[in-house]
Amino acid sequence: MAGHSKWANTKHRKAAQDAKRGKIFTKIIRELVTASRIGGPDPASNPRLRAAVDKALANNMTRDTLNRAIARGAGNDENDNMESIVYEGYGPGGTAVMVECLTDNRKRTVSDVRHAFTKTGGNLGTDGSVAYLFTRKGIISYAPGLDEDAVMDAALEAGAEDVETFDDGAIDVYTAWEILGDVKDAMDAAGFKAESAEVSMIPSTKADLDAETAPKLMRLIDMLEDSDDVQEVYHNGDISDEVAALL
Repeated sequence: MAGHSKWANTKHRKAAQDAKRGKIFTKIIRELVTASRIGGPDPASNPRLRAAVDKALANNMTRDTLNRAIARGAGNDENDNMESIVYEGYGPGGTAVMVECLTDNRKRTVSDVRHAFTKTGGNLGTDGSVAYLFTRKGIISYAPGLDEDAVMDAALEAGAEDVETFDDGAIDVYTAWEILGDVKDAMDAAGFKAESAEVSMIPSTKADLDAETAPKLMRLIDMLEDSDDVQEVYHNGDISDEVAALL
């Protein structure tokens, strides 16, 4: 991908922003509880839970906290009435945006999401309005400095679907989301330690953003992520290094 560094990819700055706001543990715990409730408490047979566990450990969550969250979900506590909702819409520059939420109050959440879209010149869409532009995949990310050919060989041997190298040397390995954990384990065994591994939504098309629309999309993402109910924000905005340097 010429002219693009890793930070400008589909899901940028997410972990750093959440950590700065002190919200990442809250969001990870919610995901652990929900994933355990929906798919069971065993990460080996629950890909969504495995991804949440990996994310928790990558963010230095203690095993005790992690296990309590999984047990809470498996116990089907009747006081836990969180539900998963996905909102879709169009952001600045015609970008397609998907917002994954976990909430116990739909009215509050949709109000927050709609407000963010409206304030940044976008609009909240109907179910299916942009979902067809995205495919759920697993992404394993590696910091610059690794041998691209060696990573590619190991990744394909492990069952990965594709490998992408960025201008700054960072590498993303793409997998079917259901086998993300298996591929990561194989890559670990081959000596390639990942910077992160997560389930994501990959866009099939990109919307080029200029110096005027890119900051507006950044503001939309910031406003959405500021909501405790929002777990993930995906978009198809394409920010070149030249535009990124101006932000």
